[in-house]
Amino acid sequence: DLLRALLLTTARRLIELGLNHGNAGNACVRHENNILITPAAPPVAEMREKDMVLLDGDGTVLKGGAPSAEWRIHCDILNARPEIGAVLHTHSPFATTLASMRRELPAVHYGVAIAGGDNVRCAPYALFGTPALSEGVLEALHGRRACLIANHGLIALGTDLEDALAVAQEIEFACALYWRALAAGGPHLLSPQQMHDAQEKLADFDKSDKG
Repeated sequence: DLLRALLLTTARRLIELGLNHGNAGNACVRHENNILITPAAPPVAEMREKDMVLLDGDGTVLKGGAPSAEWRIHCDILNARPEIGAVLHTHSPFATTLASMRRELPAVHYGVAIAGGDNVRCAPYALFGTPALSEGVLEALHGRRACLIANHGLIALGTDLEDALAVAQEIEFACALYWRALAAGGPHLLSPQQMHDAQEKLADFDKSDKG
């Protein structure tokens, strides 16, 4: 199944790119009216296509074993955001560092606009796998394609897995810039107008890529 292969490849890419480690993080993609998600086990390096878990919109397992512990976040996001086709959750180092400070990512670089605004909000801390965590993430994602989760990590959304991976990479890069700029005395942030212009430019590029 092509979608299972793509999901497994994406989970492995998250490890290769340093956005996840070991068995941390998870990924999902729409599969018709259902959701295909990475499993709770084994570790990513040992996962096979057949291990990917098929869920319905309520999180009921239709095929496979136990889904990732964060299945609720994935289901809730895809239920609330029909334009989104894939969700990635990472424990990438700089995004998680910023999340542990419980700070949003501001307009330190125009690339932040890939997430749909002039900042990336930080959702409040809640125990992983709980409705409270999912609720906070949904609120932080309002009008955005990425958010930090306090003392936890990053959520990145996309129309498909490739798009979501591009968002995750860009936001991790911006978090690294911001952390370094803070250590050097603090960055000069872009204005709301400058970020608006960047969003429009990125949207134009996206349209041209799609012909």
